[in-house]
Amino acid sequence: MIRHSTLRNLVFALLMSLPLILPAQSVNEAKPSRPYRLFTTGKQFTIKSPKEIRQLLVWTASGHRIIEQRELNESIYTFRVDVKEKYFFMMVQLSDGKVFTEKIGIP
Repeated sequence: MIRHSTLRNLVFALLMSLPLILPAQSVNEAKPSRPYRLFTTGKQFTIKSPKEIRQLLVWTASGHRIIEQRELNESIYTFRVDVKEKYFFMMVQLSDGKVFTEKIGIP
């Protein structure tokens, strides 16, 4: 059976760690959603944004850059990925200068 002092120390440690845990959760919940939409059809991707897309980079999970488009200045952009990998990373920079990254996968 757990001794009273051990149980008290365990509860005290748990209560003291709550301030460290709770702010981390609230920061993740306050993360702004991306202002664009990503649509996929097989290996074809379409990005639609209310703001103009300034720059787009897509690279494979192994680090090979497959798309690099600068000075796009379009609100809709479609591209096709013909590389035989399942996961990619995408970086979108909008006209207001904000940058968004995400991991995308192909079924």
